Amino acid sequence: MSLAPYACHPAQSRGRRFGEVDAPTRTAFQRDRDRIVHSTAFRRLVYKTQVFLNHEGDLFRTRLTHSLEVAQLGRSIARSLHLNEDLVETIALAHDLGHTPFGHAGQDALNACMAAYGGFEHNLQSLRVVDHLEERYPDFDGLNLTFETREGILKHCSRANAILLEADEPLCADGLGGVGQRFLQRTQPSLEAQLCNLADEIAYNAHDIDDGVRSGLISLEQLQDVPLFEGYYRQALAAHAQLAQPANARRLLYESIRLMLSEQVYDVIAATQAALAEARPGSVAQARALPVLVVFSRGMRERSQALKAFLLRELYRHPQVMENMALAQQVVRELFAAYSEAPQEMQTGSAARVAAGTPVPPPQTTPATMRTIADYIAGMTDRFAAREHERLTGRRLLP
Repeated sequence: MSLAPYACHPAQSRGRRFGEVDAPTRTAFQRDRDRIVHSTAFRRLVYKTQVFLNHEGDLFRTRLTHSLEVAQLGRSIARSLHLNEDLVETIALAHDLGHTPFGHAGQDALNACMAAYGGFEHNLQSLRVVDHLEERYPDFDGLNLTFETREGILKHCSRANAILLEADEPLCADGLGGVGQRFLQRTQPSLEAQLCNLADEIAYNAHDIDDGVRSGLISLEQLQDVPLFEGYYRQALAAHAQLAQPANARRLLYESIRLMLSEQVYDVIAATQAALAEARPGSVAQARALPVLVVFSRGMRERSQALKAFLLRELYRHPQVMENMALAQQVVRELFAAYSEAPQEMQTGSAARVAAGTPVPPPQTTPATMRTIADYIAGMTDRFAAREHERLTGRRLLP
């Protein structure tokens, strides 16, 4: 498939932090994707919480299955917009590599523990993983990914962290700045990165409905009051009368979600095509200088926001979810306290770095020990964190 002039072309990539010879059979972005799939951090995602903790059921989404769903949606949309599918898939697979155990509850707890040391944010941590923390190659730390992939991974960044990133960014030599530059200049990432941000939102809305109903915490009856879902629920019943039977409730849910997903994809394609036709960017650089171009229509955006508000109220803040997340946050806080008092309790690599006083890679303005502890905890799976907590405290808070 031919790429649009505003799509990222691998032959025109701004390169890697450390120069490498091109692969003979893969483009630069395909090579990035393969490095991510083979990374340790990617494998850990299978045991990291999306909404429900790992012990609560085998069929709930994890960070890994979420990332795969984002990649699938992103590729489908990219194909219609003539964007680079490989780059979209690569960013999607990597965007949650820095997530803590226990989902956003774990992130909030670790951020609170690190409040006096620069804080913690999973998005910036994902970049740290691919730039520094993976240890797979003899000549450099990290995965040495292309600028375009790294830029897409860094969805959010404070001005202070952007300045620190730029000070450590070897790509500044081309005069265009590094991955933090756009947060200082208030420009946009590539269209492929913009697409991943929206595909992430679409995937969240759909699979959290599915998991919420499967868990019994929300019901099909409640969802009929949500405009984005209700219309597709009625479409499914109108086209398949047999789905009204109680025995077919699961099929009815799946068909409603399928219709909702499809319509959101078509909406993004149409709204983005209209935005591109109006803005008429002739290159990647021109697209970066414009407002966000990969968008929902106004109506779909409003309905999507209403669904997100429903899920926040009825699922993410459900008493059962909040109870489990409170326990998970206690695990993270007590792990941080235990390692702060006895860093040697961490596994060999992290403990050795602390003992040797090894500097922590930027961006950081914190004592190396504390950032190393945060890196170590962030890399844990749910069940490893629970086991470590029990080992260090003698108490079991989670199964």
